Amino acid sequence: MTQLELAKEGAVSPQMGQVAQHEGLAVEVIRQGVALGRIVIPANINHRGLVPCGIGQGLKTKVNANIGTSPDFGDIDTELGKLKVAVGAGADTVMDLSTGGDIAAIRRAIIAESTLPVGTVPIYQASIEALANHGAIVKMTDDDLFGTIEEHARDGVDFITVHCGVTRQAIDRLRIQKRVADVVSRGGAFLMGWMLHNESENPLYEQYDRLLEIARQYDVTLSLGDGMRPGSLADATDRAQIEELITLGELVQRAYQAGVQVIVEGPGHLPINQIEANVQLQKSLCNEAPFYVLGPLVTDVAAGYDHITGAIGGAIAAAAGTDFLCYVTPAEHLSLPDSEDVRQGVIASRIAAHAGDIAKGIKGAGEWDRKMSLARKNFNWAEQARLSLDPERFSRVHEKHTTGGQACSMCGEFCAMEIAEKYLSIPVTKCP
Repeated sequence: MTQLELAKEGAVSPQMGQVAQHEGLAVEVIRQGVALGRIVIPANINHRGLVPCGIGQGLKTKVNANIGTSPDFGDIDTELGKLKVAVGAGADTVMDLSTGGDIAAIRRAIIAESTLPVGTVPIYQASIEALANHGAIVKMTDDDLFGTIEEHARDGVDFITVHCGVTRQAIDRLRIQKRVADVVSRGGAFLMGWMLHNESENPLYEQYDRLLEIARQYDVTLSLGDGMRPGSLADATDRAQIEELITLGELVQRAYQAGVQVIVEGPGHLPINQIEANVQLQKSLCNEAPFYVLGPLVTDVAAGYDHITGAIGGAIAAAAGTDFLCYVTPAEHLSLPDSEDVRQGVIASRIAAHAGDIAKGIKGAGEWDRKMSLARKNFNWAEQARLSLDPERFSRVHEKHTTGGQACSMCGEFCAMEIAEKYLSIPVTKCP
């Protein structure tokens, strides 16, 4: 039985117990959240050594790190190195988006090494193999696609992105809309090209029950992909995006009825003033299913710094109720990320997630910051390092310029907290 089916029957799985312990919540809170579809625990029955992670309402906002090869760069050792960096930087999940090399071998190696839930996008492999075997992506068959999905599930993938909402009607909306950037989702573009060439409906939508059967068998969580997500601020919250979201809301309900866990993916590129409305729309249309966003990026002109752009949007999204942030690295829009890009991307998104958790009142979030403030007041540098989100960088920066006193080298003897402590400690003399 899936985590969802167990929860609906009132049963508590070992994974639910582990999530409850990690979150500091009662296990019944977790079970009820899973039963309602508002919390998911991606935990494929074939993923050995997995440490379960809960994603959803009332839980800490989680961060995903994308790794994987491109046709030009990357191999198994490189990607396992990125996995190690992502885990060390505090990512909650990883996705293998490999499109080059031995894709199946890379995926299996990552699953074998990862204690974190692992996600994939099966249409990448299916499309690339269709190109190799048939000479064109558009010659991919339905069986090719679903066979690849089952292969990923059998290998132990915990959640898969499936662009079920890229329908013919959504494409019609897109054509009428006349976007600046059209389609920026790779999986969405593969499917759209296939659909238009073959004059057929999306098999992931048309044969959704077939997909649900595979997901239920292995307890794979479906991450309903946003193939029509805006890749430009000018395209944000348009008719094509909302058309897809309405469809995804219907598919969420069908997944729940089939006992399959599901999350919904979101944009993308959004102006700051549209982020909260997008979160509210998703929660309303998709039965409060966990929301998973890429960034979102709040400007299009920060290439090289998009981990910052994404963290700004991610903090606002998390505060508004988003449950799951997909990191953005400094290499976004520019190149395949290396290990340092991965580290910076994870840290930036973790900052955003934690900022959102403070706003949402997630258990322990505000207390973490209070402890840091007290450690600063007491000039307890060891405790500050321990509490820091990135202790290694904390120590490296602090030790770069040291002083003879207890204050840092920014203010030295003119430290405001030292001065305040000195004078506030003087007893107050009452007036006669």
